[in-house]
Amino acid sequence: MKKVLLSGFVLMLSLTAFAQKTYLHAGRLIDVKTKKVLTEQTIVVEGDKILSVSPGYQSGGAEDQVLDLKNATVMPGLMDMHVHIESQTSPTRYVDGFRDNEADVAYKALPYAKITLMSGFTTVRDLGGSGVNIALRNAINNGLVVGPRIYTAGKSIAPTGGHADPTNGVKRDLMRDPGPDEGVINGDADARKAVRQAVKYGSDVIKVTATGGVLSVARDGSAPQFQQDELDAVVRTAKDFGIHVAAHAHGDQGMKRAVKAGIHSIEHGTMMTEETMEMMKEAGTWYVPTVTAGMSAAEYAKIPGYYPPVVRDKAMEIGAQIQETFGRAYKKGVKIAFGTDAGVFPHGDNYREFLYMTEVGMPNLEAIQSATLNAAQLLGIEDKLGTIEVGKIADIIAVSGNPDEDIKVMKDVVFVMKEGKVYKQ
Repeated sequence: MKKVLLSGFVLMLSLTAFAQKTYLHAGRLIDVKTKKVLTEQTIVVEGDKILSVSPGYQSGGAEDQVLDLKNATVMPGLMDMHVHIESQTSPTRYVDGFRDNEADVAYKALPYAKITLMSGFTTVRDLGGSGVNIALRNAINNGLVVGPRIYTAGKSIAPTGGHADPTNGVKRDLMRDPGPDEGVINGDADARKAVRQAVKYGSDVIKVTATGGVLSVARDGSAPQFQQDELDAVVRTAKDFGIHVAAHAHGDQGMKRAVKAGIHSIEHGTMMTEETMEMMKEAGTWYVPTVTAGMSAAEYAKIPGYYPPVVRDKAMEIGAQIQETFGRAYKKGVKIAFGTDAGVFPHGDNYREFLYMTEVGMPNLEAIQSATLNAAQLLGIEDKLGTIEVGKIADIIAVSGNPDEDIKVMKDVVFVMKEGKVYKQ
């Protein structure tokens, strides 16, 4: 019996000793901490972790795998801090909600998740949907479907008639009076209940609509929507659970209230003033600009019948302002994490944010840093992801050219590894 146990132990040690490793030969490797491009590097991956990073092209044993990325630029898996993984822009979007059941939403979301991963985004923060986003996150985590790692808000939280009230724009007998269970609140007691309900359903983060929005069928696109006590209650309750709160905000007054409440990130920030930027810097509030969504909405608004008239007018007025605001916020020194609002435009086009960011002064490698290290810091997972370093999870991608010289190559993702598994080569 002892011999059998001993031989089994020796076999286990033998299998561990000869576990296959993957050697990635990177012609160029972006160090997002120092914002430098290293050349001729070898990354060794074992299981789902990075085992080593060293100069030169190293090779292991006969049982190990070597992946040739000598003509590519390798970097950490990208992170998009503002997506809506359940849906995608369409001229029928405003009637689809009356036709699609939860199962329909789920099946439509599967290709959106896959194309996001294949575009190099191994982690996303989903900021509002029907709740199917929670089930999709779980399915991806359990290996049932292919997609990025998802941190999701489940349903957004709004006041009655606010940007994320799911009954906006319908006839009165369908409007009902939704409450905290559906993410609609009025008063601080409702606010606490809505956060607790979201956590009960499985949300990783809370999202509130601090001001009006562009694409909802509601009249205003920028006025504040919560009283200070309501925002305070949302943030305090979320902090009790150890989770962050993100605030959709276009108008400046709503942003000020959100920052005062202790919000973790401002999304969009279209009409942000210098005073609000200073408040954010002092409070350490993150800014997630979503320039691509603004530019896209302004373009779709020019297509006759694409949006309802009330949405079209808001998109024309608000959309294209975001890029200029982002440029000012960057120069002011506000903390910036990459986010696109994918779903407002087709999933897979997330790379466009890099183009818009660099057009107004952000250096190429700093834009990439915002989608890797900065995004990991926003999520509080920089000890696990965001850089290519020993001991971190092996989320690694590669593009065909050199983005330090031409940021447009971020469109051409040729290699995707998530948790040590190759999904695209």
